[in-house]
Amino acid sequence: MRGFVGFTKRNMMLYFKDLMAVIFSMLTSIIVFALYQLFLKGTFVDSISDSMVGLENFIAASDIDTLVNGILLTGIMGSAIITVPFNCLNTIVKDRENKIDYDISATPLKRWQIVLSYFTASSLSSIIMVAIVLTVGLIALTIMGDTYISAECIAMLYGMDIVGSVSSTAFFMIIMLMFKNTAVSSAFFGILSAAAGFVIGAYIPTSNFSATVQTVCNLFPASHVTVMFRQLLLKGVVEHINDGIGGIDNGAFAEAIRNTFSFEAYLFDGNVTNRTSLIYVGALAVVCIGIMVVLYSRTYKRK
Repeated sequence: MRGFVGFTKRNMMLYFKDLMAVIFSMLTSIIVFALYQLFLKGTFVDSISDSMVGLENFIAASDIDTLVNGILLTGIMGSAIITVPFNCLNTIVKDRENKIDYDISATPLKRWQIVLSYFTASSLSSIIMVAIVLTVGLIALTIMGDTYISAECIAMLYGMDIVGSVSSTAFFMIIMLMFKNTAVSSAFFGILSAAAGFVIGAYIPTSNFSATVQTVCNLFPASHVTVMFRQLLLKGVVEHINDGIGGIDNGAFAEAIRNTFSFEAYLFDGNVTNRTSLIYVGALAVVCIGIMVVLYSRTYKRK
């Protein structure tokens, strides 16, 4: 157990000591924030405005800002759950490329302990990074105005951080075990960074895509977690706006917001509940962990 803990600490230190690795792991989140400042905010506001025709006198501009800022924070956290674990797991490829895995295999650690150390280090690193983003984001939203987020929802957000980080790490672990050098993994990371924002709906709400594309996007565990992030962050403000409207539209505006910004993930033939999403993400994580242990045992043989 001591060896497992020590090796896990070593993998985490390699990530956090490399400032450039930390920055690049947050690259997509930085891009989401930059695009938000340039034009995404206007696009989202226009989309919301189309749903509030005739209700302008009942909806405060500050509530719309809170709504859009919550969408931004969701996109930043969702993209971080994809890119941070992947970047942390790059340690596996570096160890293999530099033949360090030979020395690691010669230690008393069993192969399943070695692979789980990589997995644990990446999961913990992602949990920490996303938690920092979430904390800073909640503080910023609170400074700008009332967020209408309950203490229970805040606790659930940090819980979803754990679920998302663990499941995403398990998913990408299988991919990383297939790479033999950092050049290939870096090229794949470039593609992943570009696609991540679209997959989780950070740039364009996934509800704008076809049913097939939505299903493909929601095969990734991070997409389900992002949907649940979005629901938890926006639930309070949407309910507040709906209460302010006072039933004049029979809840049409609130329903339009939920549908437009995907408060439920679409998978195969319809929307799925949060419970179903959690079951899917959890089951996928367990399967991926089992596969990673088998793959590592076959790929990284003792020398």
